[in-house]
Amino acid sequence: MSSAARTPVFRLMLDSKDITTSFAKRLESLTLTDNRGFEADQLDIVLLDRDGKLDLPSRGAKLSLALGWLGAPLVEKGQYVVDEVEHSGAPDKLTLRARSADLRAGLSTKKERSWHRQTVGSIVRKIAREASLKPAIAPTLDSQAVAHIDQTAESDINLLSRLATLHGAIATVKAGRLLFIKAGAGQTASGAAIAQVHITRQHGDGHRFAIADRETYTAVRAYFQDTKGAKKGEVLIDKAGPVKANKKTRPSIESTKTLRHTYASKANAQRAAKAEWDRLQRGVATFSLTLAKGRPELFPEQPAAVSGWKPAIDGLPWIIGKATHKLDSSGFTTDLELEVRAEVVA
Repeated sequence: MSSAARTPVFRLMLDSKDITTSFAKRLESLTLTDNRGFEADQLDIVLLDRDGKLDLPSRGAKLSLALGWLGAPLVEKGQYVVDEVEHSGAPDKLTLRARSADLRAGLSTKKERSWHRQTVGSIVRKIAREASLKPAIAPTLDSQAVAHIDQTAESDINLLSRLATLHGAIATVKAGRLLFIKAGAGQTASGAAIAQVHITRQHGDGHRFAIADRETYTAVRAYFQDTKGAKKGEVLIDKAGPVKANKKTRPSIESTKTLRHTYASKANAQRAAKAEWDRLQRGVATFSLTLAKGRPELFPEQPAAVSGWKPAIDGLPWIIGKATHKLDSSGFTTDLELEVRAEVVA
């Protein structure tokens, strides 16, 4: 590898002004955390201020970041709004904390309204339109019926998160788009497969693999209000996948997880139980690793194949759950948190 290929570089814009050179001279560390869902992506920058000449930027300033390596195209990593500024010492340092600019203020505003006889797609599109975002909804989720859901003193972010949990999905905002996609499926909003990335042990600088007993829960139970029978109905999903409705099942505190919420319909209860079952199964195995050479092109929901570790690790199809890119005096690294892909455990 040439010396150029080993030199990390970045580009940082403050609104429309390029501040890369002035920041590079003072940079102690730059950390970008790329999250899934409505947990905002976060950019942390620590600058040295030994001469005391650094001005404190105003909160609300917009930063645009690109990362990469010398001699190769930089990867655009989005726009962030500065919402925390800290000056500390000695030695004097300035810390900037910025969060993804795509989470519009309107999405966090509490609202009072009800949604009746809608679909997932119609709800997501209306919220996207109100927030001046472009909706992108997985085809398998778009037409899912929502008989009724109340939004009582609740933000759109929280409502979308509830819908996502109910349908085993992820709701998030990226690059001006409101995404509603299947969790852990490794697909774009259009349903197309996201290109799989290959990671070998030679790329790594440290790892941790953990696997739990998936038999801890052998089923998930959900209740719904059976209006016809004027009583509470019940559905149960187990490893074989069937949904049992309106049948008394033998409760097992040790092996069956019961959802606390009572759902408005049998369909909602089925979806919630299936989504929770899939979530539990995805959490059976986790794999975290540090890539010694940072890879800024990696992002959450991207499928990953690994090799060079134990067969039990290499043999599992993985998906990226979280990516953290860090640039400091030691170089440019990427920390990844992987989980098992949804289709493997469904």
